[in-house]
Amino acid sequence: MSDKKGTGADGELFQTHIGGAAMLEGVMMRGKYSWAVAVREPDGSIYVEEHDVPGYGKKQQWRRWPLVRGCVSLVESLILQFKAMGITAAHAYDFEEDDPKESARIAQMSAEDQERARAEMEAQLAAEKEAATKEAEEKGLSGWMMVSMVVGVVLGVALFVLAPAGITNLVIGDYTRENMLAWNLVDGILRAGVFILYMWLIGFMPDIKRMFSYHGAEHKTIHCLEHGLPLTPENCRSFSRQHVRCGTAFIIMTLLISIIVFTVFPTDLVAESLGLQGGPGRFAVVVLSRLILLPVVAGVAYEVTVRWAGSHPDNPLVKVVLAPGMAMQLITTNEPDDSMLECAIASMKAVVAREAREEGRELDENGLPVDLKALEGCPLETGVPATDGRGARGPVADC
Repeated sequence: MSDKKGTGADGELFQTHIGGAAMLEGVMMRGKYSWAVAVREPDGSIYVEEHDVPGYGKKQQWRRWPLVRGCVSLVESLILQFKAMGITAAHAYDFEEDDPKESARIAQMSAEDQERARAEMEAQLAAEKEAATKEAEEKGLSGWMMVSMVVGVVLGVALFVLAPAGITNLVIGDYTRENMLAWNLVDGILRAGVFILYMWLIGFMPDIKRMFSYHGAEHKTIHCLEHGLPLTPENCRSFSRQHVRCGTAFIIMTLLISIIVFTVFPTDLVAESLGLQGGPGRFAVVVLSRLILLPVVAGVAYEVTVRWAGSHPDNPLVKVVLAPGMAMQLITTNEPDDSMLECAIASMKAVVAREAREEGRELDENGLPVDLKALEGCPLETGVPATDGRGARGPVADC
């Protein structure tokens, strides 16, 4: 049975390789062969768009090396989520305003002509939205998406690296061999505090609050799949909104592991070799070393969170290690309503159906493989989420 207050792992039949992410007014799911986004449109319908996952199955062994695979997965996941955000932005909000003259003209028509005219207007708007989406896909990460990515990285470095390090430098003093443990502990605590406070504050924003609810819907749907139950809002609703393989747990793990990695790395020796005994120069070396070591930290966090903890969820030590990340999900997830669960289910079914077609597997009446073990595996290793193709656009799904 599921446990609303726990992780929902009790009674799991398997651990799926399918993972996902919450979007504004939608959910993205990613499998071995495709990733799909389900978006709640302004008229209440659900728009589902599916794209291929290029490169799956190619023998690029270096991508699977320990530590390296974590960095690759992180970068590719960010790229995928930016592309998914472009799709949700094009379909979740209605930026078109009714033309008063056209509305007045339609009002004077007969009932039959009104219905025909409105159908023509809806078809025209749908075509315009389709054209806008295709244009965004062809441009890829150019334009506003690239700008937003760069701005996000700059703000992230300033907020989560520069600010905590600057405060620590004022409190502890210049980074030295004698105080490096205290320096890194204070810096790590400040970074974790800033992150938690940031996530808590943005959770009060209406759009982000709804996205956190879609985050909960994503987790509940994955739980439902892993328990082998039909994907319905009723079944999904009973599960926990927390999940041991959530990206939030990964982020918290990176914050904890960074304290160890930064302490072990001889930053003081690097600064001394450059003749920097103190002041802004030494502080710059400390900050630069943190940025350079981020891939190492991400790689170690991936091995701990995804490879080890994700494969041994019932291990008591795993539960202790993941406890901070699980607790953080109480902030980054909210209880979803049925309409949000429907989006998550629509996205999941698109990915599951694609895998069934590719592997020649039968689906049952609930849209799940007859052999659920086909969906088992490591969630972040199976699929390469970057996508350069336009993919296949699916029809609007009615849930």
